[in-house]
Amino acid sequence: METPQVPNPIHPELDEQHRRVTEMIHCYVESIGLPRDKVYNPERKNWLWKKGSAGIEVLIETINFNSGARRDYLRIFSPLMDVPVNNILGFYRHLLELNDKRLGVKLSIMPNTQKVYATFERDIKGMDFNELSTCISDLEIWADALDDELKGQFPNWSN
Repeated sequence: METPQVPNPIHPELDEQHRRVTEMIHCYVESIGLPRDKVYNPERKNWLWKKGSAGIEVLIETINFNSGARRDYLRIFSPLMDVPVNNILGFYRHLLELNDKRLGVKLSIMPNTQKVYATFERDIKGMDFNELSTCISDLEIWADALDDELKGQFPNWSN
């Protein structure tokens, strides 16, 4: 499988870091028993798999600045549930409280959606395999627990 390239002749060290972190994600996927070619989508440049009841998505997002600078971020997502139609104030308060308790993961709602996500983001600069593994496995653990917990506490009743 070919490793995705994000060429940037201005910052070749960023290209190398991007390539190294991409390979580390492939290695992580294989370390949990999944074949890289089954979870990696080369068109979307993302990795998708399940951990228990949680869907996991991993990608490296590049942000280019007008100055020519660039930053690359490891982003890990897991959709947890739809925003419930009832007890919305209590639901949002609970999400904020969970953001304080669940270290290393944040709960968010993507723009223009009603879907709650567990997310993790970090600049890849200086990242090694141990840190990458911890980031992904922590998100997997929290997402697998939180999707069931939130759906149990806030069922999405329509009336």
